[in-house]
Amino acid sequence: MRDPLHWLMGTRLEVPTKLVPADVLFVVVALLVLLPSLRLLRRGGRTHDLWRLTAVRAAVALVGALVGLAVCWIVGDVTNTFDTVLTAVTRMWVAFAFAALALAGVGLVHGGRARRWTSVALVPLALVVPALGINVDYAAYPTLNTLVRTDPYPALHLGDQGPVAGHHVPSAATWTPPADMPTTGVIGSVRIPGRASGFPARPAVVYLPPAARTADPPALPVIVSLSGQPGGPSDMFSVGRLGDTLDRYAAAHHGLAPIVVSADQLAVPGHNTMCVDSRLGNAATYITQDVPDWITTHLRVAPDRRAWGLVGFSEGATCSVQFLTGHPDGFSAALAIASELQPVDRGPENSADEAFGGSLAAWRAAAPIALMHAHGPYTHHALWMTAGANDSDFADHAMRITRAATEAGIRATSALAPGSGHDWNTVQWSLHRDLPREADFLFGAIP
Repeated sequence: MRDPLHWLMGTRLEVPTKLVPADVLFVVVALLVLLPSLRLLRRGGRTHDLWRLTAVRAAVALVGALVGLAVCWIVGDVTNTFDTVLTAVTRMWVAFAFAALALAGVGLVHGGRARRWTSVALVPLALVVPALGINVDYAAYPTLNTLVRTDPYPALHLGDQGPVAGHHVPSAATWTPPADMPTTGVIGSVRIPGRASGFPARPAVVYLPPAARTADPPALPVIVSLSGQPGGPSDMFSVGRLGDTLDRYAAAHHGLAPIVVSADQLAVPGHNTMCVDSRLGNAATYITQDVPDWITTHLRVAPDRRAWGLVGFSEGATCSVQFLTGHPDGFSAALAIASELQPVDRGPENSADEAFGGSLAAWRAAAPIALMHAHGPYTHHALWMTAGANDSDFADHAMRITRAATEAGIRATSALAPGSGHDWNTVQWSLHRDLPREADFLFGAIP
């Protein structure tokens, strides 16, 4: 029998049907606070007064909903606090939360004993149930485990996997896996020091496919993964389900898949380094020098950088395109999920002040399209741009970067995730759709 706590912590929070009981309870309790007591209605008498009080409670709830929508407008549209457009679903849940809290307040002040106790019960429901609904919309926390654990993966013991000169990347057609090869990959955390950069990175998360777990692993392509901001290296695995995508690819290719290293370009969750070297930290040197140096020293990977790629979400997607276009000898492919047109932190002026010495010209020069003009044309590079279909600004970014990349000689395509926005639903869809294509490109990149 499973431990109840283990079952609770592993319950999938992003599945809408799992939340139906909580939704029903929320509605029932809210109606109990709103509507007149059946006991009083049965008594007859002054039913007009009972319904008048009900109308007052409903009006207060409506005002609460309008306040919630106003808050969404301020933080989502005016100040853009979360650096993303708030969806209609999220705004609806916020309105429900404010309406329920306002209703509970009226019930506590002007209700009888039963209504006051019911109002007390409504308060936590008004906080928890809308939060769960918003989580379904963004798919940010698949389980309670991902909510409470900041580093869900244990330390990865690599053993002796050092590089071997002359190793070539095998193909599924020529690779013969050993009989004792594991059936799935392994995910674990490692520390990658910033020897050249001095960057204070958090532990990275590494995926080793089944072929890399054998006694004499082949040289494999490598993909460097970059999280969104705020975020951390484990997000692409724990929330984006990157490991599941890689395991499926490996199962279809005799255990072969790229090694993925999810490195830290932020240092702390909300720290936007814009993936350049600046007073915010030498993030560019860390990702383009320290991380590759560690990878080639500790892992059996392809020495030819044409078998090296990138994947990133949001701020990490912008970084991925920056590194692909600004360091064409270091990476040959990238999957960018919801990329900005340029590295940005609260507007051009603030971005220039924070990371470019106050120079708007230097800030503009760090934009992916500007880097394409500076470093192109490209001869053996590929780029997959994706965004949520409901994420209009980032969908436009994807189309514009794709056009510029194609003109610069990059094999570029773009796609929109149906029915999703700037969220982890888009990430999961994009990884499932396009990461295998990037892997195919990297495996075929070596003659």
